[in-house]
Amino acid sequence: MTPQDTFLKKAFDAANAANHIFPEYAACEVALESGWGQSKLAIEGNNLFGEKQTHPPIFETLILPTREFIHGAWIVVQANWIKFPTWSDSFNARMQILQRLRQRFRHYDAALKAADGEQFILEVSQTWSTDPHRAGKVLSIHDLHKQVFAPEAAVVAIAPKKTLRRAARAGQASSA
Repeated sequence: MTPQDTFLKKAFDAANAANHIFPEYAACEVALESGWGQSKLAIEGNNLFGEKQTHPPIFETLILPTREFIHGAWIVVQANWIKFPTWSDSFNARMQILQRLRQRFRHYDAALKAADGEQFILEVSQTWSTDPHRAGKVLSIHDLHKQVFAPEAAVVAIAPKKTLRRAARAGQASSA
């Protein structure tokens, strides 16, 4: 398993624990948002989605710079960020934000009504981020790493027959 696969599995488990409606796609979102968990915000604040602090604050606050795409250009600004106790708290807060703001932002409402994870990403990305290419980036991460989310039985089922025969022979040899 690659470091990226390990990160996605951990993020998937946290999203699942927070009852996210599409945990595997949420894991891919945070891979993008947090630089595979390597951003200062993710490391110091368990803040995986880049959630800015609310008023009143829901947890502690971190003040860190961020890049925003405004008026066709990337600029750096200081921002107040939420410092979450756990990754699951970050996923839970994100779902609460989408629910709370679904009447104000039609794309959040459409995302919450999505029939599948891809539709969820296409909708939520239109409002969540200032990056105009966010949805495509998240979906690319999912396409490249979707095997991480497959149940083990499904992975065995799609393995080449030659590999399955070799594994079966190895199992017979070890049990003899």
